[in-house]
Amino acid sequence: MSTGVVAIAVVPDHRVGTSLWELYELSIAAAVFGVPHPDLADPWYELRLCGDSGGTGVFSVRTDHGLDGLVGADTVIVPSVPEAVVDDGEEVPAELVEALRSAAASGARMVSLCTGAFALAAAGLLDGRRATAHWQHTAQLAARHPEVIVDDSVLYTDEGSVLTSAGATAALDLCLHLVRTDLGATVAGQLARRLVVPAHRTGGQAQFIEAPLPPSDADSLGPVLQWATEHLAEPLTVDGLARRARMSPRTFHRRVQEAYGTTPLQWLLQQRVARAQTLLESTDLPVEQIGDHSGLGTAANLRRHFTRTVGVSPSDYRRAFRPSGPPSRDR
Repeated sequence: MSTGVVAIAVVPDHRVGTSLWELYELSIAAAVFGVPHPDLADPWYELRLCGDSGGTGVFSVRTDHGLDGLVGADTVIVPSVPEAVVDDGEEVPAELVEALRSAAASGARMVSLCTGAFALAAAGLLDGRRATAHWQHTAQLAARHPEVIVDDSVLYTDEGSVLTSAGATAALDLCLHLVRTDLGATVAGQLARRLVVPAHRTGGQAQFIEAPLPPSDADSLGPVLQWATEHLAEPLTVDGLARRARMSPRTFHRRVQEAYGTTPLQWLLQQRVARAQTLLESTDLPVEQIGDHSGLGTAANLRRHFTRTVGVSPSDYRRAFRPSGPPSRDR
């Protein structure tokens, strides 16, 4: 478990100051990493606001470090770039590009929210990597940086040391993903509850929904999916969930695909892996029982799906979050 220093790059447009959208995404990162939760993890993250406090618009952000404060941080977040960079094709400020390169060279985890991807791309940190931004800006990002593998369909990308997100609420999804990576699914889930947001939306979910769900409560997926998360240990089927939602299997499949960018079976798998993460962090249960409680079945099935989804084995995951716990029994 680790937190460390999170440095946020603040780069206002000196002509218009900080726009409302830029303030929104900066505030998301500041709220997640800058508000201590000692009952969840102690110490929490140390937050730095780095950059220029200037700006002539209605809003300005007071910073406590210059851009040189990005160097030495454990995580560097660029919430946005000035609107002129995206809308008018202006260059990313050279001092920001240099600071980002230096921070990456010092070993920082580099993160962008929405248009912040333009800054990471200008610094060469996205070359040959998957990256995303708000779907309204991904075409410009791809045109200006053809060496970047731009994916306009996902909420966020995780390339290990470099992560990017779409705009608006997808920025919060990525910030919670970072907390989950650092402190585990239990802490991230409790923090999400305090923020009154879904505990886990995977990066591969669609960021743009052509046909949103109708508002009728009777037609909503919410109740049946909530019921499913409370019964993951049971042998759930798409047909059974569709009946509970009073839809045909075909309609249910389409509605889940539209709302979550994935199939009902894949959605179930994501929820079960998330449940396994929580059990590995918070209990001493052997993986055979965790497989049963999460609905993943046998220990071999749990190991296969867990390793494919999370990137490490259940035993390695448990050791990372419970290093002083009892010897693992998952092998």
